[in-house]
Amino acid sequence: MLLIPAIDLKDGRCVRLYQGDYTRETVYAEDPVSQIRVFAAQGAKKIHIVDLSGAREGHPVHFEIIVRMAKAVSVPVEVGGGIRDLATIEHYLDSGVAQVILGTVACRNPELVKEAARLFPGRILVSLDVRGERVAVSGWTEAEDIHYLEMARRLEDAGVAGLIFTEIERDGTGRGVYTERLERLLETVKLPVVLAGGVSTLEDIRRLRGLEPRGLHGVIVGRAIYEGTINLAEALREVVA
Repeated sequence: MLLIPAIDLKDGRCVRLYQGDYTRETVYAEDPVSQIRVFAAQGAKKIHIVDLSGAREGHPVHFEIIVRMAKAVSVPVEVGGGIRDLATIEHYLDSGVAQVILGTVACRNPELVKEAARLFPGRILVSLDVRGERVAVSGWTEAEDIHYLEMARRLEDAGVAGLIFTEIERDGTGRGVYTERLERLLETVKLPVVLAGGVSTLEDIRRLRGLEPRGLHGVIVGRAIYEGTINLAEALREVVA
């Protein structure tokens, strides 16, 4: 199981939001390039980057910073936030990003997702962000009238490489993991699934490893690493033990 450290970008800095609330941010690092180098040096096999400003604005805001980050390390990076057309997808992939993460556009333009998955096989992920049991979009500021399991089925049919499943109520809270909806998702689709949101201790990671045989491909961890409740190097050893 992969353990993927997260870097969320807002106003050029590394931040975390509480339950996706843009007015409740904590700044953890001023220099994203230095931060990604730290994660790579500690042994991360993949790094997750979200352009929070881009997600809200509907277009990339931190593109140049993200490209510098991707080129600063040898490990693959996946990037999401404000990616809503084929030109932006191609621009990122041609600039050193390993995979792009689509969110809002997956709900509002499913044909584009299918086309992207066809053109860039293995390189298109979709972020399935859930509040309650409904999908949230536009930087989690709006809800779509679709159940997350129905959305997951559609994405599997579209041919995407995997899903990133976020329970918004848990994200950035440090409250630990809640697996009921995750387990239902794993029963519904055969796509690789990565969980984001709520992972706060090594015990959470140990619990989640039990779901690996059922399709849990990895976990994304942000605030817990920055605040020291999870030591990244130690946690990485845990997932490969």
